[in-house]
Amino acid sequence: MSTIENQLTQLRLNGMHSSWKAMVETRQHHELSFGEGLEVLLQAEAEDRTHRRFERLKKGAQFRYQASVEELNLDSSRGINKAQITELVSGSYLEKGESILLTGATGCGKSFLASALGHQACSQGHRVLYYNTQKLMMTTKMTRIDGSFLKFFAKLAKAKLLILDDFGLAHLDRKQQMDLMEIIEDRHGRSSTIIASQLPVGSWYDIIGEASIADAILDRLVHTSHRIELKGESLRKKL
Repeated sequence: MSTIENQLTQLRLNGMHSSWKAMVETRQHHELSFGEGLEVLLQAEAEDRTHRRFERLKKGAQFRYQASVEELNLDSSRGINKAQITELVSGSYLEKGESILLTGATGCGKSFLASALGHQACSQGHRVLYYNTQKLMMTTKMTRIDGSFLKFFAKLAKAKLLILDDFGLAHLDRKQQMDLMEIIEDRHGRSSTIIASQLPVGSWYDIIGEASIADAILDRLVHTSHRIELKGESLRKKL
């Protein structure tokens, strides 16, 4: 038995190793045919790899909240359409490279919803990145100073889903406008972006500032996006 366990360990078949140990401890390996036992081991390995990939993707995303779609409050009084959420949870918007625009007052659950959809994307095997918008703009500024901006922008472009939280809390200067336009342009039609903001989409034009840049950014975001406007009092008051 130890030879089999050693070989599974050397081959880094962690799921099969754990399942094999459990089968030996319960003497289940005596009760199963070769085909049945192999099926159990392969299933365990597949599930283990899926779980470990999800954990890697989740860690790399650096979510603000550890959230899941099962935890979402889908009360229609909050401005949530269950059919729309069901469609988004399926991940079809990711395959189409469509974006999601989340708006609503402070504390109404925008960041939690964005995080839940991000976690769902990770569970479906997609690479996700989560940023506070102002911190992202500061990061892009620093990468231009140290010369790593091409590598950083490539990292952003490769993410299947980019989440920009707290958009619109501060006006963008000229360089930030250009950086945001480049980020959105790199993703347009290929990858999805979730933007969460306290401000209605109609106010984003003024936040971006420069008319031509605002037109370019919003043209790429608005027309093919899924819109969710959350309503109701702050959920934080209930904590």
